[in-house]
Amino acid sequence: MGSLIGLVNRIQQACTVLGDYGGRRRGSLWNSLPSVAVVGGQSSGKSSVLESIVGRDFLPRGSAPQDGGRTEYAEFLHLPRKRFTDFAAVRQEISDHTDRITGKSKAISNKPIQLSIYSPHGKFCC
Repeated sequence: MGSLIGLVNRIQQACTVLGDYGGRRRGSLWNSLPSVAVVGGQSSGKSSVLESIVGRDFLPRGSAPQDGGRTEYAEFLHLPRKRFTDFAAVRQEISDHTDRITGKSKAISNKPIQLSIYSPHGKFCC
């Protein structure tokens, strides 16, 4: 199972680099990949669901506890070779990169933010 997850993660990264974000494009490889969609109103628990799957608090929202652990780290595809060990910085980069993509309006974009989280329990991509 781990090798299948790794393969899907690599295909998602390749699609992102090549500009294939799915949507209504015919022949999109992205649309063929497994995905998770979390839908709900504001403050309905969408972030909690995603963080529960990954097993780590990493999404931007109100204040969150910090454990200071250094065994886990995150990497963004748009920032190659930069490791984030402070998950408050991960939340900030998600917010900042969203602003760079959509402007300050926080509008919805079909362009994914590729984030990989590495831990002793394995690699998770979001």
